[in-house]
Amino acid sequence: MPVPLNRRTFITATACAAATLGGSSVIGGCSRRSRPDGAASNAKQTAEVLPKLIPKRFVAPDIPGEGPIPDGYFKFPAELRRAITRKPGSSGRPIKSMTAQWGPAAPGLGRNSFLDAVNAELGVPVDPSVQDGNTYAAKLSAILGARDVPELLSVPSWEVGKIPRFSQAVKALFEDLTDYLRGDGVSGYSILATLPTDAWQHAVWGGRLAAVPCPSDGPLPLALFYRKDLSDSAGVSTPKSIDELYRFGKKMTNAGNGVWAFGDIFHMVQMFFKCPGVQTGWRKKPGGGLEHKYETKEYRLALEATARFYREGFVHPDVIATKGADAKTLFSAGRIIALSDGLGAWRGMQSEQAKITPGFDMQPMPIFSALGGDPMAWVVEQPIFYTFIKKGLGKARVEELLRVLDWCSCPFGTSEFELREYGVEGKHFTRAPDHSPLLTELGRKEIGGQYGGLGGRVPVVVGTADTPNYVKDFLAYTRKTYAYREPDPFVGLKLEYPANYSKIIVTTEDKIDDIVRGRRPLSDIDQIIKEWRATGGDEGRAFFEKALADNGR
Repeated sequence: MPVPLNRRTFITATACAAATLGGSSVIGGCSRRSRPDGAASNAKQTAEVLPKLIPKRFVAPDIPGEGPIPDGYFKFPAELRRAITRKPGSSGRPIKSMTAQWGPAAPGLGRNSFLDAVNAELGVPVDPSVQDGNTYAAKLSAILGARDVPELLSVPSWEVGKIPRFSQAVKALFEDLTDYLRGDGVSGYSILATLPTDAWQHAVWGGRLAAVPCPSDGPLPLALFYRKDLSDSAGVSTPKSIDELYRFGKKMTNAGNGVWAFGDIFHMVQMFFKCPGVQTGWRKKPGGGLEHKYETKEYRLALEATARFYREGFVHPDVIATKGADAKTLFSAGRIIALSDGLGAWRGMQSEQAKITPGFDMQPMPIFSALGGDPMAWVVEQPIFYTFIKKGLGKARVEELLRVLDWCSCPFGTSEFELREYGVEGKHFTRAPDHSPLLTELGRKEIGGQYGGLGGRVPVVVGTADTPNYVKDFLAYTRKTYAYREPDPFVGLKLEYPANYSKIIVTTEDKIDDIVRGRRPLSDIDQIIKEWRATGGDEGRAFFEKALADNGR
């Protein structure tokens, strides 16, 4: 995924732990080896270990999805269907889990009526350890290094492929799920069987199925959101070129009043300049072989343009001073006018802020090409999270845990989904006239990602009465933008990066980030690229080129 969402420390903290994990490097199933020089599974061999797709809809969408574009629903259904009739758990043994949550911590087991309600439905108590997403890397690093993982572990995907020797960690610590879920085997878990095949193929390590994937909400990893209400009131039009984006920044910045045009928008500017984003930034060269975005003129132009925005004071000083700036809060308060974020942030922020700020209007800027011609959109195939099961628990326990994950994966339109996301009606939520759940104070206190990060779910887009245009706007933007998607020569391939290449990804980005923010001169980019090539970049190029050649591409 080409987009860091304030989670950059995930790599640096986890890489050290993953690199220390032992275990044989020989992996069965696809006659291939997980080595420090990386590994790439053959697309046909990967397909042989995947679960069979058995689609199931519980409520008809108002706007049917297409491919990776999710179904759209204008409102919550008046009646819900039950998806699972048998309680998943039977052992009575508590299940330790660990997930990440970006928000206030909820009370734990024994002090939380929401957990009591869900666990009663599960038939087995889940004892969740919900960690702060901003420091999740440190916790993950500690448990991987100590080989002390919970029975269910949710791991964010946005940097997994870059962790050195992560495949060795997978084999050493987590259960091989291939024989439980491959082909028709998944039919015993009817909801897991509805997860998209494209998501499952990313859950393969060493030629074996190692995790349950949580599919992404859509094919677009990020958008440049802006406060349309504020720019309209200032008489500033939506930018359609890089020069207009500069003028937008100049007109909307008023430091004296505590207002700046931008948060960190470097990745969006790269997209505007049509820099490659596939597999950290590779594309085919016309004459053969691959080139990385660092080596392209488009990247240099994007770097220069973004550095200019910083240099001329268009970026909020809190964003410049720290990677942990709360850009969303600044955006909501009108202190930042435009910021990059995932599309999943749209409805929730619009809903919450519309109650506080009359006329609040958050919209994505249509993408454009800074070089003329059609724009180019980065797309993402990877799931959001992977749920791993601890190794060595025995067949009966693994099957019980899979049944729990099956329940946690129940989709929109089911009573299980409503309980998992909103708790008990009348206690954790009330219902609006359009049937949408509204969390109570207790619900806001007790519900906090305890189950939503476990398992997967078929993505949907759902509107509520307070966001009446959201579903149409979301799907219209997604369809229009997805039409300009970047070609991906690696589609269908599962790649495990060489260790040396993995190690330099974040360190190189940090060096370039110093240029963007004015702490190093633009001229340093040549030396940074030289170092990148020498310490793993060229090794990565050889790995990616061989992966394509081995698959006839």
